[in-house]
Amino acid sequence: MYEHSFADPVTLTKPEHLTSLATSGVLISVEVNLWSATKLDQGISDEVTTSKNAVSAAGRYTKNLLANNPKHKALMNYRQTVANWTKRMTYDWNGDQRYLPTPEVPKFMVEWRQHEAGFATLFKDFDDSYEDIISDMAFKAAGLGDMFNRNDYPSREKMRKKYGIHLYVNDVPMNDYRCAISRDIADDLFQVYSSQTQRIVEGIVNDQFKRMKDVMESLSYCCDVDVSVGADGEQKIKKRKIYDSTVEKARDMVRLYKEFNLTDNAELSESIEMLESTLRDVSADILRESDLARSEVKEGVDEILNRFGSFKCFEE
Repeated sequence: MYEHSFADPVTLTKPEHLTSLATSGVLISVEVNLWSATKLDQGISDEVTTSKNAVSAAGRYTKNLLANNPKHKALMNYRQTVANWTKRMTYDWNGDQRYLPTPEVPKFMVEWRQHEAGFATLFKDFDDSYEDIISDMAFKAAGLGDMFNRNDYPSREKMRKKYGIHLYVNDVPMNDYRCAISRDIADDLFQVYSSQTQRIVEGIVNDQFKRMKDVMESLSYCCDVDVSVGADGEQKIKKRKIYDSTVEKARDMVRLYKEFNLTDNAELSESIEMLESTLRDVSADILRESDLARSEVKEGVDEILNRFGSFKCFEE
């Protein structure tokens, strides 16, 4: 019989990068709760399968109780808006938990309050109209017709409990992990623990490069021109539109990555320095007005992009 010895307590030393993660950011998760407003109707399901000479298990009919009501649909769409925003602001960690760099916390909290308020406004609009919406489902041509059943709809009080937007914030775990366990189990746990941490760090660094690449490709595209030949045979050059948001994203990236470089990655630091230099004394208005500035920014950004292919830490 195999036996574990618990006589020798083992201390699991933390991977070095975990300390860096813990001091450089926090873990967050954002939860947006909504009522799906759908319900399985067994009666209709049986009716359909019977009419098609199929067994009852062959199909199921799910009713859309609000028939894509625009006020409810706006809430559903807003949940995706919040999810997209959360993903842009953070990095993969574990499941629903995301890693938020410390330099981004102030900006994140300002935008979080805006999303809270946005959700509250949309929900109030839906809540105020709830009973009218149910009546529409019962009596209007755009409603459910004979499929309507008032019992499918929760009371207004119960409906309200199905909605909410919540932010959860936690520190990166930094417990001591001193366990009285056998040496072989400790070794196994440490290997798993170390590899998980390393994957997270590598994932964040790769994500930084990818996000930087996306922003610079957008900036390079905007600074370029479209060349065409008119009906008269003359060559026409049209400058592409410069968006304030594109320039601001690039500047925000410079600000963040100068402060948030988990592994002190030399390639990332060099790229950020080059991008900062390229954008120095440049604004969206200047790029719109000056062909020289537009050309110089495109040249500088393209030079950084050309370097990316040789970076070992960057994976397409």
